[in-house]
Amino acid sequence: MAARHLITSALPYINGVKHLGNLIGSMLPADVYARYLRARGRQVLLLCATDEHGTPAELAALEAGQDVAEFCRLQHQIQADLARRFHLSFDHFGRSSSPQNHELTKYFARRLEEHGLIEERTTRQIYSRADGRFLPDRYVVGTCPHCGFDGARGDQCENCTRVLDPVDLLSPRSSISGSADVEIRESRHLFFKLPALAPELRTWIESKTDWPSVTVSIGLKWLDEGLQDRGITRDLRWGVPVDRPGFEDKVFYVWFDAPIEYIGVTKEWADLDPARDWRSWWFDADDVAYTQFMAKDNVPFHTIMFPATLIGTREPWKLPDFIKAFNWLTYDGGKFSTSRHRGVFMSDALELLPADYWRYYLLANAPESDDADFTWTLFAAVVNKDLVGVFGNFVNRVLKFTASKFDGQVPAGGEAGPREAALFAELDGRIAAYQAHLEALSFRKALIELRAIWAAGNVYLADLEPWKLVESDRARAAAIVRTALNLVRLFAILSAPAVPEASGRVLDALEASPDERRWPADVRTETQMLRPGRHILPIDLLFRRITEDETAMWTARFAGQSSSPVASAN
Repeated sequence: MAARHLITSALPYINGVKHLGNLIGSMLPADVYARYLRARGRQVLLLCATDEHGTPAELAALEAGQDVAEFCRLQHQIQADLARRFHLSFDHFGRSSSPQNHELTKYFARRLEEHGLIEERTTRQIYSRADGRFLPDRYVVGTCPHCGFDGARGDQCENCTRVLDPVDLLSPRSSISGSADVEIRESRHLFFKLPALAPELRTWIESKTDWPSVTVSIGLKWLDEGLQDRGITRDLRWGVPVDRPGFEDKVFYVWFDAPIEYIGVTKEWADLDPARDWRSWWFDADDVAYTQFMAKDNVPFHTIMFPATLIGTREPWKLPDFIKAFNWLTYDGGKFSTSRHRGVFMSDALELLPADYWRYYLLANAPESDDADFTWTLFAAVVNKDLVGVFGNFVNRVLKFTASKFDGQVPAGGEAGPREAALFAELDGRIAAYQAHLEALSFRKALIELRAIWAAGNVYLADLEPWKLVESDRARAAAIVRTALNLVRLFAILSAPAVPEASGRVLDALEASPDERRWPADVRTETQMLRPGRHILPIDLLFRRITEDETAMWTARFAGQSSSPVASAN
């Protein structure tokens, strides 16, 4: 087992508040895994950053009437604040525009060129006279030469999925202005000779027999179709400058510098404390297990481009050990839309309900094996049934009963019997399964097991009915309540990776010490931690029910609007 765990989430793009699909596609599962490993005593470094370069950032800044650097600075603050409010426990949340990433991007380009993997070429590119600029591939729209789809972008046809070159499109036009007043001009650019590394990439991917099928299949699909030399520079000013004569108005392509930011953000983190060493996490790092989290559209760049960049240096940089890829989360049968504000965005979600409601629902319905669809009906059902009816019900009824019948203290008297022994055996097995699912990054299965753990506590109370025994056999009732109070503590610890805020409230109500918040050993030992006489503080309801009126109102509100979510730095 690795001594250290490096965990990275795919970098959220700087342009706009992220929606729930972005959250469950990378950032949230990365946080849950990191929280779990930390709770088990492992050394963890969880990192993320805003992806800030590229034409979309420039255009968004222009629309906002801001300098692009200032626009990115403000948007970074917004996204960092939302991450904090969702309890995403990043050790550092950096920026791809950082000096550290600029330095490293230039370094990797030099090393690749030294090994004959970078070549300067004259290219033919689309220039928009109406916009007065070269158009990056994603900002050229036209008819696909392969399938005839009229809305193909210059980098890829969404209809037939073929990778394209903008100059191959029929009837090209600018997606910025909509103008067809375009022409082909020549421009000098740097190309990464990916085919030279294809055999090594294939060997590496095929060795990962435990990776999700979506990760492996996408990586191998690119290799099977044949890698092409890929341009890594663009005719832009916002980005990492290319230190090369004749390239003064060019920067590195965002998909070259963005993955390098995983190393850059580690350096940003290390530069905050002289005692930290960023290189030990990335260079000759045999004691590090590196896990990446991302949605499936990012897989080609993390199974092909970024590994090729690392391998091509012929230096011992750390390659990912596990790439956890997610399918899409859709919204009510269709796509989330930033422009129409269709669907729930992170800022909206926190306006409606605390983070734990969203965290639990998204994890319980994570799009792991297939796409998953968010509906308000299912969201309300999961919250009301699981969080309110199972976890919240168990915690609140035990604490309330303790307050009313035992003066708010862990009661003395009685002993555990056969029913407790059976419960402990069941919970030991379920906790082992829960841990195994988290270790395997199977979040839906882990949440099913977590709910079953909560349910076992409710069944225990329903079977023994201490509220009836308290008058006739107070000692037995005391033993049941004492066991239940210890289960409340146990359940809170186990639930902390998924619902950290609610779990913290429960442990605070129990006045749990740091030692009493550690990850559990066997259940019998855990049910003896809270000793008789311990004072238990009152606690408000952990979770509230979602009403039908609310789901109807929210369904109408987020069905689609004409304006995009408002992002404010305040």
